[in-house]
Amino acid sequence: MTLRPALLAATVTAVLAACGSDTPRLVAADMTGPDPTLPPPRKTLIPTVDIAPAVGWPSGAAPTPAPGLQVKAFATGLEHPRWLHVLPNGDVLVAETNAPPKSEGNKGFRGWVMKKVMDKAGAGVPSPNRISLLRDADGDGVAETKTVFAQGLNSPFGMALVGNELYVANTDAVVRLPYRPGDTQAAGAPQTLTDLPGGPLNHHWTKSLIASPDGQRLYATVGSNSNVAENGLQAEEGRAAIWEIDRATGRKRLFATGIRNPNGMAWEPTTGLLWTVSNERDEIGNDLVPDYLTSVRDGAFYGWPWSYWGQNVDARVKPVNEQAVAKALKPDYALGAHVAALGLAWSGEQAAALPASLRSGMFIGQHGSWNRKPLSGYSVVYVPFSNGRPAGAPQTVLSGFVNGKGDAQGRPVGVALDGRGALLVADDVGNTVWRVTAAQ
Repeated sequence: MTLRPALLAATVTAVLAACGSDTPRLVAADMTGPDPTLPPPRKTLIPTVDIAPAVGWPSGAAPTPAPGLQVKAFATGLEHPRWLHVLPNGDVLVAETNAPPKSEGNKGFRGWVMKKVMDKAGAGVPSPNRISLLRDADGDGVAETKTVFAQGLNSPFGMALVGNELYVANTDAVVRLPYRPGDTQAAGAPQTLTDLPGGPLNHHWTKSLIASPDGQRLYATVGSNSNVAENGLQAEEGRAAIWEIDRATGRKRLFATGIRNPNGMAWEPTTGLLWTVSNERDEIGNDLVPDYLTSVRDGAFYGWPWSYWGQNVDARVKPVNEQAVAKALKPDYALGAHVAALGLAWSGEQAAALPASLRSGMFIGQHGSWNRKPLSGYSVVYVPFSNGRPAGAPQTVLSGFVNGKGDAQGRPVGVALDGRGALLVADDVGNTVWRVTAAQ
């Protein structure tokens, strides 16, 4: 039997309205920083589902910058822009992308509900599968030209340039493309460097990418294939991890594991350590588990799926793995529950177009919650650093992505510093790249 569209819409609305709810007990200050409050887990029969429906920006509207900042559109009319990479000449690459088709991903009632949730959030559109190049030749903070640099990719996400080779993290492999300064289109077809864990389930499809400072190695993130290994541990092989890849040979090894869904990565210059942001598990309460920002140690294990925030056991995962829990490291810095931290960029002295107070820390794009009521995330924040460590509360840089009706006008994803020292933010619901500078 096929449901008529009106009846199907009414069914979806009724299902989402019936989803369980849990009253928040903590405020933002309790859930952020190096030592967040961790309340007891609260598991409901039906998880809390609260979606900000994706509507896009009205004409002339924009996110709200923090005092002392201003924002304007660097590029508009994009198609689901998710990730950014700034080239040495100032050109900006943007991955216009979304999840690949999932033959195994939406089975059963829960899978059906989650698909409807993603559709409502603006994540149900087909992937454009391309990387576009944006050029601001006159330096006025607005890209005059947009060209297709590469297309026919497979849900591309992370990018890294080393010499004359651009590396792209597709959802199932790292590929390389030739690049010459000034090119507006790749001069050749993509060549596979190494495979990455992919389909057919591929629950967390985004693969971020960063090169080591000396260019000899690449690091790629691979998220888990589930919330808490409910699809079996075999489905998690090589996932919930960061891989280290030898750029010359394509050989790879697991660099760090037990990170449920790592995304953005950045190098902290004082210590030389790699940092990442990760989305933690869902469905045990509005105030659990904090998404986080952490340094990533070679060979370290961060708990997923058996424990969270160090050695706090997740009783849903059977059997308990006491050995794994005992070695689980606690992340460095909590960002709040369900904020969906994705983008990450280090801000140093190169951030010349921003106030001095924003030139020593990490910018984080928070895509926004679905498993929390009231909503969390839907913002860009800055975490100040001192002596290589977070040193203060998160500071909101951009907000206003959700309007007064609870609709998502935009959702921030990737963040990057452009060639003139401004902050760029990819907005995959608003189909815009925003540019943030100090107020005139």
